[in-house]
Parts: sequence; C-alpha cells; structure tokens
Amino acid sequence: MNKAKRLYFGWYIVITASIIVLLSMGMRMGIGPFIHPIMDDLKLSRTEISLIVSIGMIFYGVGMPLAGILLKTFNTRMVLLMGLAIVCISIVWTVYSKGMLSFLLSYGVFLSIGLAFLSSITLSPIVSKWFVRQRGKALFYLTTGGMAGLAVMTPVETWLIGLMGWHNTLLLLGAIFLCIVLPSAIFIMREDVPEEADGAGADGAKIRPVAPANLTLKDALKTPTYWKIVFGLFACGFGMNLLGSHGVPMLMDHHFAPMTASLGVGIIGVVAIFGSLFLAQLADRFPRKNILFLVYVVRGLGFFGLVFSAATWQLFLVSFIGGLAWSGSVAMSTAILGDLYGVRLLAILNGLAYFIGHQVGAAIGSFLGGWGYEVFGTHLLSFSAAGILALLASLASITLPQSLSFSKPTDLYDRHNITSGQ
Repeated sequence: MNKAKRLYFGWYIVITASIIVLLSMGMRMGIGPFIHPIMDDLKLSRTEISLIVSIGMIFYGVGMPLAGILLKTFNTRMVLLMGLAIVCISIVWTVYSKGMLSFLLSYGVFLSIGLAFLSSITLSPIVSKWFVRQRGKALFYLTTGGMAGLAVMTPVETWLIGLMGWHNTLLLLGAIFLCIVLPSAIFIMREDVPEEADGAGADGAKIRPVAPANLTLKDALKTPTYWKIVFGLFACGFGMNLLGSHGVPMLMDHHFAPMTASLGVGIIGVVAIFGSLFLAQLADRFPRKNILFLVYVVRGLGFFGLVFSAATWQLFLVSFIGGLAWSGSVAMSTAILGDLYGVRLLAILNGLAYFIGHQVGAAIGSFLGGWGYEVFGTHLLSFSAAGILALLASLASITLPQSLSFSKPTDLYDRHNITSGQ
C-alpha cells in the first residue's frame, strides 16, 4: 500500500482509546440506573448511596494524578493493565457486597481508582504525543467516546438490570472490560511516536514559542490561568456527575417512566457524539477558549431546561438541544493545557486539574443531588446550582489567554506545538 494512503497509526490509538473511555465513563457516569435496585438490595437511603457515590468521585479523582505519576514511571500499556486488574477484582467484590461498608470499599474506593486508570487522563497524553497538528480534533474524538458512554451505557444498563439484575449486569460489564482493554493495551498502545508526528514538521507549519523545557509543576500552579481551567472542570464535574447520578432518579421523581428518563439522559449523549464530531472539525481552526465558552453556556442552560421539563416532548427537546454542544470541556481543557504548558507536564497537570476541579465538583454534585432532595424535597437546588456554575465557567473560559509568559527563558521553539486559531 502506498505510504501516503496508509492510515496514520495514531488514529488506531484514538479509536481504541475512545472505546476504553466509552466503557470507563459509561460505568462511572452510569450509576443512575443502579441506584434504586442497590438501595433496595442493600437497604441504603438515598443520602447514604449519594455519599458513597461522592466518595467514589473523590477516589476517582485521586486516581487521576496517581495515573499521571505512574505514566512517568511506566507507560500507557502498564497503567491500563493495572487499571483493568483493579476494575475486574472490584466488580467481583462489589457483586458479593452485603452491606454499606463493603459496598463503599469495593465500589466507592477501589472500582473508582481502577476506572481512573482507564480514563481519558491516562489516554490523553499518548494521544497528544501522536497528534500535534490535529491535537484538538484527536482529543475531541477521545471525548466522543465518553459521550458515547453516557449515551449507550445508561439505557443499556437500565435494560440489562431489568433483564438480569444489577449483580449480573456488573459481571457482564467486567467481562466486556477484559475483552476490550487487554488486547488494546498489549497490541495498540505504542509509545514509539514518529519524529514528525502527524505531519507537525511539514513545510509551512506554524510554530510558536513554548514553555521552557525546565518549567516546573510549581511554576505552572502559580499561574491564574491554570486555576481558571480548574474552576471550569469543577463546574463540569459537578454538573456531569449530578446528571449521571441523579438525572434518571430526578426525572423518575418528576413522574417520567424509567426508560423515558434513561432515554432523556441518553439522548444528550447520543446528540453529543455528533456534536463532538462537529466541534472536532473546529477545534484546530478557532480559538479553543471560544469553543470552551460555547460548551459551558449550552450546558448551563441545559440544566435549567432538564429540571423544568414537564412533558416527554419537552424533555427530549431539551436533551437534543443541550446535547449539540454538551461535550468538549475536558477535550478543550486538555488541549489548552498542552498548548500553554507543554506536553511534558500534561499528564500530571491534567490529572491534578481533574482531581482538584472535576472530581471535587463531582463529589459535591453527587452528594448534593441526594441530600438536597431528601432535605428540601426538590431537585431544583442542585440542578440550578449546576446551571449557574456552568455559566460562570463560561465567563472564566472566555478570559483565558492565548499564550503564557514565564520568567524563565522562552527562546525555545518547538515545531511540534502547532496552533490554528490559537
């Protein structure tokens, strides 16, 4: 086959990474269909299971920088295999849990850490290494896997739980993880990136100054820009995990049938898949902060629409419109971090941002959803908070700079740091 026509190997990595993220995000965000059967089986209150889910979000976040540290010591393949082992063991443990403590440790702690090792935090650095010229597009495709997880897994899990119960559903998901992640890690996840990556060294490539080679984590953490990105991820985690944990129960409490509620949440993910594919075409052509701004605005308005939907057509309409620009916050945040701070620190910076921002927000959102309902008898408080946070995140995003200046010498240029509209 002609070399010019051969599919760039990096795209195989993107495809397999997206499938892995589909599974891990689908399980992490797809707790909603499990809540009622687990509450009934383990005799847990909504506040108790919300607390366990929130603790799980924290440990999911703890696993993010841990995965980043392990990536510097080992490689993507080894971190994925570690995550797979933890996930499979934790699923079996969860299935045989008989009380709150056992369920907390198996599902809330260890399964969460294992899923963190199989998340986009582990996979985005290798994608960023293989793609420079089309980094934004590749990361958006990776995000599409996460959106597909929300779209596919939520209704599928609802159907499977009704068919075989939550125990067997978890075991089946564990078997699927094993069949997908094991061969992907062994045969696809290669670190031997070509020198020119995806055409980064082509004639006419746009180059720009990059962060100093000796830029430290401490230097990066001192910049206000980093914390704006963290705040955006906080809003993202709060809202997305509130939706994943309490979206289906909230809609059921609003008198929607279980499958209608699952479809309402699932439509967001289905439409977001196509929205991600469209935004991927724009990611390297327009300023990334503008795309991030759009994503947060649409998401913020979407939360208000969901909680006020009173009829099935209203729910599906809000889900469809919201899904058009629902995804992309993590992809754009990752791309912006890579652009501003360099790929060398990307894994640890992204992992910390995800933990400090996204997962702390996720824990608060998941807990507030259950606690707020039991105390106030309404989901308006938690879903309105999610909408307001997303709108504030849009304001923080639009003020992000195009580049950063550091006190250390910045006379290093990198032909592999290519921007289009940045």
